[in-house]
Amino acid sequence: MKTEAQDIELLAQAIMLEAKDEAEQLQVEAKEKADAVRKRAQAEAEAERKLILDRAKQEADRLKSQASATAQLKARSTQLEAREKLLDNVFEEVKKQLDGVKKRSDYADIVKMLTREALTQLKATEAEIRADESTQKVLKLDEIAKELNGKFASGAKLEEGTGVVVSASGGKLNYDNTLETRLSRLQGTLRSSVYKVLMGEKA
Repeated sequence: MKTEAQDIELLAQAIMLEAKDEAEQLQVEAKEKADAVRKRAQAEAEAERKLILDRAKQEADRLKSQASATAQLKARSTQLEAREKLLDNVFEEVKKQLDGVKKRSDYADIVKMLTREALTQLKATEAEIRADESTQKVLKLDEIAKELNGKFASGAKLEEGTGVVVSASGGKLNYDNTLETRLSRLQGTLRSSVYKVLMGEKA
């Protein structure tokens, strides 16, 4: 028969064994939880790393695209500047040669056309016509007056420009039809065609 001391010993051993099993179980659970936390942290870190890399790539692509667009824009701007400079030079050269039109054999017809056009634009039956010295010599106001059934007088000599400037309604209406002004008026619409000709394309 077991003594009381033996019973206590056995009970103590049973408690110790149970406590040991429970401790081991807790240790296993703690390890599993730690592993799960570590794996989740690793997964989150990997996801965050991927997100950061994706954002960095997107930003790099955006900057690259922006740099490319800026470079293209700059190249286009430089090309347009060169084109405009070339066209300005062409029109400037044409302007210098306008004075030579006065030496043409059909200059009288050109003057008549310029005068008729200016009077028609103003719808004037009475007007003063100013012209440069060379133009005054070939300007036949009587013929134009008869043709347009109006009264036209010769005004002061033009100091600048080749062609005519017409004033009507006591100077309230004016139409500058000098060759230089006509060129300036046409310049905007002619630029594209002139550039095509310069580049060897069909206008």
